[in-house]
Amino acid sequence: MIREYIARGLMAFDLGVMVYFLSINTLYLVFSLVAFYRLMQHRRRWTTRELDVVMRSPATPAISLIAPAYNEEATIEQSLRSLLLLNYPQFEVIVVNDGSKDQTMAAMIGAFDLLNAPIAYAQPLHSQKVRGLYRSLDHPDLVVIDKENGGKADAINAGINAARHPLVCVIDADSILEEHALTRAVLPFIEDPTTVAAGGIIRIVNGCSVDAGRVVKIAPPSSWLARFQVVEYLRAFLGGRVAMSAINALLIISGAFGLFRRDSVIQAGGFKHDTIGEDMELVVRLHKMYRDRGEPCRVVFQPDPVCWTEAPETTTILASQRNRWQRGTWQVLSYHASMIGNPKYGAVGMLAMPYYVLFEALGPIIEASGYVVTLLGWAFGLLNVVYAQLLFLVAVVFGALISLTAVLLEEVSFRRYPKTRHLLLFAACGILENFGYRQMTTWWRLKGVIDFFRKKQGWGVMTRKGFAKT
Repeated sequence: MIREYIARGLMAFDLGVMVYFLSINTLYLVFSLVAFYRLMQHRRRWTTRELDVVMRSPATPAISLIAPAYNEEATIEQSLRSLLLLNYPQFEVIVVNDGSKDQTMAAMIGAFDLLNAPIAYAQPLHSQKVRGLYRSLDHPDLVVIDKENGGKADAINAGINAARHPLVCVIDADSILEEHALTRAVLPFIEDPTTVAAGGIIRIVNGCSVDAGRVVKIAPPSSWLARFQVVEYLRAFLGGRVAMSAINALLIISGAFGLFRRDSVIQAGGFKHDTIGEDMELVVRLHKMYRDRGEPCRVVFQPDPVCWTEAPETTTILASQRNRWQRGTWQVLSYHASMIGNPKYGAVGMLAMPYYVLFEALGPIIEASGYVVTLLGWAFGLLNVVYAQLLFLVAVVFGALISLTAVLLEEVSFRRYPKTRHLLLFAACGILENFGYRQMTTWWRLKGVIDFFRKKQGWGVMTRKGFAKT
């Protein structure tokens, strides 16, 4: 009798986990269909001729690029050169050296002939002490701020204080923007004055060749770990974020590449110091601030402005990154719990926030429980074979289909990887990731949930190899 009750309990649990996987994969399929329509619409709307008009228009807003840098000596020179070569009417580059312990500051001084140029300016946002401000005679629009260490959010706030232009673009110092990235990213601000933030797509530079701050040859990474991440990024950006942006429920603008109205960020209090998910937290706070005021607020994802970044190629560093992302998600949801399911906040409160709670915050708990209970049921001979087969179909086969759909979206929209064998490789990754890689990321995310409740702080370790040069 007890064995029968246990078997029924296992069956009920497996059914619940199956419904969970069916729900999340169905949602991603819906996201993909919406994304396909929006991507085709986007390609027809913004032609090269219209982008040229943006470049020539006196109404195009000037931009201050802010790049917080901490121990980025391996990539800082290439990244800065790519920023200085951006094709945009009026912009400045502000690099904030956040108390680096390596030779980041020395590398910038040597590469760009920086000179100490103290200038007084208003500082509406709090930050750690600024030790010096540097300018380059060769590059008059380059500003380097040297400050005491205070974390990424603190460094961004210091850069916003020094910014002279109405829009601020926050990027990672270890990233490379494509030449027309700003021109494409600024479009939502031009077409709709209620836009307060916009983000572009993040692509993985591992395997590509870089010359003079430009990605000159695009190729897949040689590491399988990085290849799996390419598929993850395509699924997240070309599927999820395009769809969320379509209903104005986007909760995150990637910290690697995000464009904001400077006055809105200052009114909101800047980037929050006591969170490791500062990019997501600011976007949610902007939604909340404008909704509380009863004012319209638009946060947009643009699929074609590209930012190239280096992905982790070791399990140690990748585990640290996923742990941090998971803790950051829990922090943001706990800070803004009053918005969850609250109709006052529209699609953000009624759709996006519940989605993040169920599928992002609780996701690793549910998935890990499903794996453990299924293995225990199999070990004790209590596993229902039919339900196990259905769970496999829903979780693995359906999940692989979603990944293949993301690769297809890449092919029909932008096709950054020009060779057919590259797309076939990523399609294979979309299938193979379900046999080991997905389980590893679930475990790392689960540890992130545990560390959140243990009040663990800090970013963890992140090292860079540097960009492959031609």
